Amino acid sequence: MRVLLLYPLFPKSFWSFEKAINLIGRKAFLPPLGLITVAAILPQEWEFRLVDRNVTELTEADWDWADLVLLSAMIVQKPDLLAQIEEAKRRGKKVAVGGPFPTSVPQDCEAAGADYLILDEGEITLPMFVEAIQNGAESGKFRATEKPDVTSTPIPRYDLLDMNAYAMMSVQFSRGCPFQCEFCDIIVLYGRKPRTKEPDQLLAELDRLFELGWRGTVFMVDDNFIGNKRNVKRLLAELQPWMVEKGYPFTFNTEASVDLAQDQEMMDAMVACNFGSIFVGIETPDEDSLAVTKKFQNTRDPLSESIHKIQSSGIRVMAGFIIGFDGEKTGAGDRIVEFVEQCAIPLAVFSMLQALPDTALSHRLAKEGRLLDTSGDINQTTLMNFVPTRPIEEIAAEHVRGFWNLYDPQKFLDRTYRCYRTLGQANFPKKERKAKKPFDWRVLKALVSVFWYQGIVRSTRWTFWPYLFAMLRHNRGGVVSYLTICAQIEHFLEYRQLVKDNIETQVAAYLAQERELRETSTPSEQAVSAIA
Repeated sequence: MRVLLLYPLFPKSFWSFEKAINLIGRKAFLPPLGLITVAAILPQEWEFRLVDRNVTELTEADWDWADLVLLSAMIVQKPDLLAQIEEAKRRGKKVAVGGPFPTSVPQDCEAAGADYLILDEGEITLPMFVEAIQNGAESGKFRATEKPDVTSTPIPRYDLLDMNAYAMMSVQFSRGCPFQCEFCDIIVLYGRKPRTKEPDQLLAELDRLFELGWRGTVFMVDDNFIGNKRNVKRLLAELQPWMVEKGYPFTFNTEASVDLAQDQEMMDAMVACNFGSIFVGIETPDEDSLAVTKKFQNTRDPLSESIHKIQSSGIRVMAGFIIGFDGEKTGAGDRIVEFVEQCAIPLAVFSMLQALPDTALSHRLAKEGRLLDTSGDINQTTLMNFVPTRPIEEIAAEHVRGFWNLYDPQKFLDRTYRCYRTLGQANFPKKERKAKKPFDWRVLKALVSVFWYQGIVRSTRWTFWPYLFAMLRHNRGGVVSYLTICAQIEHFLEYRQLVKDNIETQVAAYLAQERELRETSTPSEQAVSAIA
């Protein structure tokens, strides 16, 4: 069996970082970890060819070679996923799909023509698919009634990747999250009981990356790395001597809940293992909204204090924020911007609330008759897919204004500098970095670009150079990371314009439709429409 592993295109998004990664000669942020894990689970006598459409062209030779086309996708990849399914069927190919989006909205993939739906987690459903193929099945839907033990998951097929195309590599230690946030689909897809790999299992994956020559950032894609704290501490205890032995070849990033701030032992261990940053879902500084969405873990301690504890321990915080919760008061967007500035968080994901497929939020809104779109075709540049409790044009205006202010070049530079000065005050353990990355001339080109735009062309030139010299005095070891974050404003300057244009266009269309309805319908029809 010759299997074409096909990864669909991502639209321009907060996380795509096109401008920043292009500066260093990379083509995509992260590799398709799901597909290369699938390749490791499937029979190894099969042949595999990976085409990530975000980094390379899909050729006629690829189509001709394939017996089976296997795709995996997240929600934001929906348009290209469906297009590639249809193209594969047009060419007479058998098509199998899996991953988060097909698992959440399988009917869309069926309608596009997919033959095999390999849903839920592949450790269980991929063997079912292989058995069906071997028995001559021409189609099938494969679902799991339980969650797999991930200690049996093999090392992903990193050898299938063009590693030079990616800004980071990725590994996974755990699946699932113990919390109950109403809007989150992670607990739907992976459950509320975090399951982890064994420490030696993850170290074997890192060994493989090391053998293949990777030296750089590794993103642990766990949706809540500290969901099972006991097992995480077991991992960190074994990871730290491995990092020492290898000469600290990697810097780690991950996602974690804000209660990490209450565990100093955990933060110190993460710093010792070279964790540089974490993504935290703050959502909003408004406690009433946190309670409405059942994010109670964010109400136990003052959020600003928690962020300060984490960053003072030497771990940079990226954070997610959401506007549009039920009962939210006017000015929520401004309060989010104020919080981000107060906490000196350089990268803040700011989105309007979306009801993701099959979440508790989507089920509640459907019962209330407020859910407008169940297709899952949603992202940061689309309006909310439900009727909110305050005017949608007011929420949209706060979102656009907030995003615009957050990524003002001077404000972004100020936050980044204040963050790295805090990081520079942390008591870092001494690390003998023997695993040096080979010098890349593209990095020098990227530095020249940052110096030119932020240090000469833009109004930031009046603070850029004093900040850089202060960094060299007070946090010399963090200068490269600091400049890397500074470079990301090049992406956000384009992306904030995209957010503004798209949202304002959609709001204008929405208001025009409302006006037309008022002018052409009877009072009773208007009442029915208002309810809908």
